[in-house]
Amino acid sequence: MANFLDNSIRFLKGVGDSRALLLQKELGISTMRDLLWYFPFRHIDRSRYYKVGEIRDESAAYIQLQVRIEGVSVQGAGPKARLTAVARDETGVVELAWFRGIKWMAKRLEAGRRYVVFGRPGFFNGRLQMVHPEIEAVGTARERPSGMQGIYSTTEALSSARLGTRGIYDLVCNLWEVAKDHITETIPGRIMSEYNLIPLCEALENIHFPKNQELLAAARYRLKFEELFGLHLGIVSRRQGRIEKSNGFMFNRVGDRFNEFYSGHLPFELTGAQKRVIKEIRADTVTGHQMNRLLQGDVGSGKTLVALMSMLLAADNGFQSCMMAPTEILARQHYATIVNLLGEMDVRTAVLTGSTRAKERNDILEKLEAGQIDILLGTHALIEERVRFANLGFVVIDEQHRFGVEQRARLWTKNHNPPHVLVMTATPIPRTLAMTLYGDLDVSVIDELPPGRKPVKTMHLRDSQRLRIYGFLAEQIELGRQIYIVYPLIGGSEKTDYKDLQDGFEGISRQFPPPRYFTTVVHGRMKAADKEANMKLFKEGTANIMVSTTVIEVGVDVPNATVMVIESAERFGLSQLHQLRGRVGRGGGQSYCILMSGDKLSADARARLAAMVRTGDGFELSELDLKLRGAGDLAGTQQSGLALELKISNLGKDSAIVELCRTAAQKIFDGGYGFDPREIELLEELRSRHMTSTEGDFSMIS
Repeated sequence: MANFLDNSIRFLKGVGDSRALLLQKELGISTMRDLLWYFPFRHIDRSRYYKVGEIRDESAAYIQLQVRIEGVSVQGAGPKARLTAVARDETGVVELAWFRGIKWMAKRLEAGRRYVVFGRPGFFNGRLQMVHPEIEAVGTARERPSGMQGIYSTTEALSSARLGTRGIYDLVCNLWEVAKDHITETIPGRIMSEYNLIPLCEALENIHFPKNQELLAAARYRLKFEELFGLHLGIVSRRQGRIEKSNGFMFNRVGDRFNEFYSGHLPFELTGAQKRVIKEIRADTVTGHQMNRLLQGDVGSGKTLVALMSMLLAADNGFQSCMMAPTEILARQHYATIVNLLGEMDVRTAVLTGSTRAKERNDILEKLEAGQIDILLGTHALIEERVRFANLGFVVIDEQHRFGVEQRARLWTKNHNPPHVLVMTATPIPRTLAMTLYGDLDVSVIDELPPGRKPVKTMHLRDSQRLRIYGFLAEQIELGRQIYIVYPLIGGSEKTDYKDLQDGFEGISRQFPPPRYFTTVVHGRMKAADKEANMKLFKEGTANIMVSTTVIEVGVDVPNATVMVIESAERFGLSQLHQLRGRVGRGGGQSYCILMSGDKLSADARARLAAMVRTGDGFELSELDLKLRGAGDLAGTQQSGLALELKISNLGKDSAIVELCRTAAQKIFDGGYGFDPREIELLEELRSRHMTSTEGDFSMIS
């Protein structure tokens, strides 16, 4: 039987066809359910009326007044028209102003009549003013379900259709009257009791129309729990479904190649973290289940070495391996590193990219299909249909967030059973985000740097200190070192004060003129061949300075580069700043990261830059980045394969609820509850509603 809440929003009083189309386009609201789950982003107390004389500054976010309109006038015409109303109470005068909907508003205002006015106060030429306030004649104002009113996000297009925050609030009021009897519980009673959750109907009422702060807090907790619990039901079911399948290749032997490499080819002794991760991978590959493991580790922590030793384990058991990187530069860099590490060992390697010549490509493809290549490195070229393996058993994906879900999945089809998969990232992922984005994977962390690596010294300097920086850069070049200078933009923008690469290159060229100095440029608009050639000049030491955008965030490994200058550093998030800093400190000498910024910084920008100076711990920085920016802005969320469109939860601030929901979801699959069929049906509905892209089902629950 169809649920009332799934009806089109156009049937709701106050909507109609044109507004329904607008709500769909602007906010993605197409059904009654969508509107009911469109939550206010904050609440204000509408039970109190202020006096005009009480407002002495702009500290009050929103206030409510009762005033009498003394006069109404329209100044200007066309786009510059302005409607002004002078209003007064017994303590003072306030000016009300509108720049949109002037004709409609003018019809509602009547001199001499009393009105309830609600808005944000400001001062213009010393006069108290409210711009675009809500206004209702006293005696006609709609009775509110509670004294606290929700403030809803809206858009300019919606506001023009009289669907500003108050218009949306009125629609929710209309909806609640007809929807409250159609709300059914979504979480089994024993889980509600265990986690102290209020009923869904009560939660929805008190998120939109809270009676007090305590009920508002209880409503938020319940709705956040439901959202995150539904999400984690999907994550755990997908992981459980993978574990239940006995379709993984068995790597029973630790053979000659692995042992020869371990005893004679290691460039340095493995760290404790590397040994731990190799043991975890080894354990996964003898279970009979397909491995799906996420390997996190800072730039330079030795992930590639772990990947190589895992691929040697595959070779010892008669399986081929491949390693896919997001750029040709990085793929060829991995190839060069691995060939160098293997030396004269009997391990057949090859590299395949989009620029591989036809004759060489055909030779590689023939050998690959004949089983004459053990390890193939490459880019997206690896997923092409004509790339066929004799017996692919192990797949490594580097910087995996740069690949789409479908791109990664195409590698799984290169054998009759899916190969073991190791996905690697140098972007540290906060625990709660990892649990949510990659919760169906097992997670390994390399949290140690190889011996001999010195921490990068990081400093934050202002534009006024630029001459001091130039002197330091000259000293480093005289010592034979190389320098990165990174800009947020290629060309200038009238809308921002951020430094741009074009002006920056001209300035650097004047400060460090040829032929004594050589500066090269790399950015995303260059042809691939030009970019490759300029990077090569820097890697080979011909160029002293590389001026670049963030295209060098991944893929340029130059141990001789010891200085990273990041211009307009306030423009970048912490994870990106940390990635850029990881481009230096890869050799034995002391390296430096210089964060340049303007003098005017927001509180968040100051916090980010101070954190970069304070710590080199990528995981600590990633946690702070999540709190400051939210999950949607962090690398990987769009490529994870999850429908991560959270309506009320915040992964940075709700980590405790994330942990509870993960525990509750796992307990279900571990048999911690004895659910009846109706309860299982409830859980399945909840899972499918909150995570549409998940695979798996609840058939294993009892």
